Amino acid sequence: MNEFATVLNAVLPVFCIMVTGVVIRKINWLTEEADHSLLKLTINVLSPALIFDSILKNEALKQPSNVLLPPLVGFCTIGLGIMAGFLLGKFSGSKDQKVLRTLAVSIGIYNYGYIPVPLVTTLFGRETLGVLFVHNIGVEIAFWTLGVAALGGNAGRGWKKFFSPPVIAILIALPLNFLNAHEFLPQFVLVIARMLGQCAVPMGIIMVGAMMADDLKEFNWTTGWRLITTSCVARLVLVPFLFLLLAKFLPCSRELKQIIIVVVAMPTATFIVILARLHGGDPATAVRALVSTSALSLLTIPIWIRLGIRFVGL
Repeated sequence: MNEFATVLNAVLPVFCIMVTGVVIRKINWLTEEADHSLLKLTINVLSPALIFDSILKNEALKQPSNVLLPPLVGFCTIGLGIMAGFLLGKFSGSKDQKVLRTLAVSIGIYNYGYIPVPLVTTLFGRETLGVLFVHNIGVEIAFWTLGVAALGGNAGRGWKKFFSPPVIAILIALPLNFLNAHEFLPQFVLVIARMLGQCAVPMGIIMVGAMMADDLKEFNWTTGWRLITTSCVARLVLVPFLFLLLAKFLPCSRELKQIIIVVVAMPTATFIVILARLHGGDPATAVRALVSTSALSLLTIPIWIRLGIRFVGL
């Protein structure tokens, strides 16, 4: 019970901050006009700072296996998830190919950013957090290639968006970590990275909540109930079970196993709705999957992480 309470206490702050984002959007303290500037600030400044702070002086990332294998795992878990989404989509009752493609992508692409980051930090520490960012390189590649292609869009166009400031920050920070850059960089640089990085997660979660509030306008519990049920069962029950088997039997580091345990419990990625709008998907289906899995994941995340820790033997 203490173990479950520990996981629940790590999950609750994330969802409470997300609800804060929903509320301040509803009362118009955070307007849609401000989204673009705040997202640019979070993605271009705060997130790279958090990445630098997490990767520099990270002993786990001096192991070649923790640099090479996590991106491969990230890419493959997204690919397998999308394949599972196509197989399970027939239970949604829809014959519309646009709906089925969007459903498959919504099932396959989990939230790999602002929800798992605080959970990994709280439960496992900064070394595992650094490995998570390296893992997310593979997820980003899959997001903009496999995800776009599955929606029927041009994966070549999506690939260009892969080289974002956070990815560039990872590619710069990894060799600096091997060179022990923390020993010769000015101390104030490290302090700045830490101070800015500490703002990234709360700001990101608030923005997720605000954007979810916008999506709620298009969400209706009384319609598409079979699609909602399929999304929740596939994303929060069947796919996590398959990925826990991967965490159990994959010969990899303890840090990567910890990451797999956390990300398999995640709901649908927030930016699925945007991806569907940009690349020929069905935004209404993406909204249904996002809102329903996010709401239910408050209950399922603690359960899966607790089961995962025990099943994998961490």
